[in-house]
Amino acid sequence: MSRICQITGKRPITGHHVSHSNIKTKRWFYPNIQTKRFYVPEENRWVTLKVSTKAIRTINKKGIYATMQEARKKGFLK
Repeated sequence: MSRICQITGKRPITGHHVSHSNIKTKRWFYPNIQTKRFYVPEENRWVTLKVSTKAIRTINKKGIYATMQEARKKGFLK
């Protein structure tokens, strides 16, 4: 599977390695993706998601059910 957060949609971006002599070479910046299980009491089941650490903080703040509903509206989650 790809390195994309299922809640926020964060994905890898490109940039440059910049050496001391200012030579630039292409590189990738990857989001901090974690595979995590969440219990959804409204659906009475466990859900496994690949989420960024920022998404984990969002889930802790808003709750898993509300966050999943928003992600479904945006099209990040089925």
